[in-house]
Amino acid sequence: MQEWKEARNFRDMNPIHTKIRAIITGATGMVGEGVLHECLQHPEVEKVLVINRRPCGISHPKLREIIHTNFYDISPIASQLTGYNACFFCLGVSSIGMKEPEYYEKTYVLTLHVAGVLVQQNPDMTFCYVSGAGTDSSEEGRSMWARVKGKTENDLRKLPFRQVYLFRPGFMKPTPGLKNALSFYKYVNWLFPVMRKLAPGGFGTLRELGLAMINCVRHGFPEAVLGVREIREVAGKDFAKTA
Repeated sequence: MQEWKEARNFRDMNPIHTKIRAIITGATGMVGEGVLHECLQHPEVEKVLVINRRPCGISHPKLREIIHTNFYDISPIASQLTGYNACFFCLGVSSIGMKEPEYYEKTYVLTLHVAGVLVQQNPDMTFCYVSGAGTDSSEEGRSMWARVKGKTENDLRKLPFRQVYLFRPGFMKPTPGLKNALSFYKYVNWLFPVMRKLAPGGFGTLRELGLAMINCVRHGFPEAVLGVREIREVAGKDFAKTA
């Protein structure tokens, strides 16, 4: 703990003192499925609610699922979203082939709507948002997707959640045995050990991302924005032992 204060601009770390009750979006995609997998395995996660457009196909005693097709208006299910202290927001789309207005609608508008409803229902919630490496916090760069992600991050931080953490993973090695990994990864996973050594700040695992989200909720972290190095750090430490 002391080394964090010396090495970084320290901000209040606001841990919770109860088990995690998490809402996960995007559980039918690769990232969301990986985060869900870690939550279902973790002893400090008490229950999980997934909100999906289609069934995720997973059954577990901790798990409950709501099928809701319109993420631009989740007010009809708002009453079912109370009593949770974490949201792991893994829902997102690729910007490939999109014009900025469409990407803005599917990224910024959708995310801020869901977050706005959740903070009304659960003001003590920690919100964890999967953004992306290269996100532009200035909102003024040349890359369209990076500007939109940057505005999304910035405006999420203005909402009155207990805490907001913004995760910027790079390449993520999928968790073995899960079904939603893109086929692309099958052909490049063999390169992962080499690339991780050559560029440790760009290569992580989906398991590390899930554990990092869980540990940020449990113990806090002194930075709101986590790149690959920070994700690996928070995933690999039990902060309760050093606090």
